[in-house]
Amino acid sequence: MRSSLFDEAAENDRPGMSLQNRKMLRVRLEGGEFHARQGSMVAYQGQVDFAYKGAGVKRFLKKAFTGEGLSLMTVSGAGDVFLARDAWDVHLVDLEDDAITVNAENVLAFESGLDWDVSRVEGAGMAAGGLFNTVFTGRGRIAVACLGAPVLIGVDRPTYADTQSVVAWSTSLRTGVRRTAKAGALVGRGSGEAFQLAFEGEGFVLVQASEGPPPQPAQG
Repeated sequence: MRSSLFDEAAENDRPGMSLQNRKMLRVRLEGGEFHARQGSMVAYQGQVDFAYKGAGVKRFLKKAFTGEGLSLMTVSGAGDVFLARDAWDVHLVDLEDDAITVNAENVLAFESGLDWDVSRVEGAGMAAGGLFNTVFTGRGRIAVACLGAPVLIGVDRPTYADTQSVVAWSTSLRTGVRRTAKAGALVGRGSGEAFQLAFEGEGFVLVQASEGPPPQPAQG
C-alpha cells in the first residue's frame, strides 16, 4: 500500500512534548506526568491514566467568583498521548525561569514542573468581561492553542488589543483596561468591543486572528 499520507502523517519519534503537526500536540510519557485541558485527548498508546486535577483552594475560589478558570486533567504513565483543540494551531513556549500570562481559553497543555495561578487584570471589572488569566512561572514547556495564525507584537509603547483576541503576553507588562469613548463603537472583533486590554512597558503580546470560539447556547 502506498500513499503520501504515510509519510506526511506518520507520528514523530521525539521525546517529551512536541508538535506532531501544526494542529496537534504529541507527548511521550516515560513514567512521568503532565497537565492538559480536559477533553483535549484525541488518541493515545500505552499505559496512560487520565485524572481530574483540582485547582487548589485559592484557584478554586477565584474560578468560582469569576466564572473563569482552567479545567485540567493530569496525564500520567508510560505511552504516547495526542492532544488537539478543535483544529486550532498549536505553538510551544519554553519558560526558562521566567513567566508568561496566557488566556485560559488558549492553554492546551503544560509540563508539571511549572507553577500556575489565576490572575486578575488590574482595573478590569465584570463589565469588561471578567479578565482573568493564567500566569505560568518556572522552567518548562507550555502548549498554546490559537484560533487562526497569531501575530507577536513587540510592546515598547502603549498597546491595545481586543480582550477576546489576546492569547498571551509578557507578565512583566503593566496591564489595564481601556474603554472606547463611545460604548457602542464597533472597534474590536470580539463581543466586548467597548473595552480593550491595555499594555505598557517592554515585552510582547500574542494576538490570534479571531475573537475566540462562539459562545455556547444556553441549556434550556
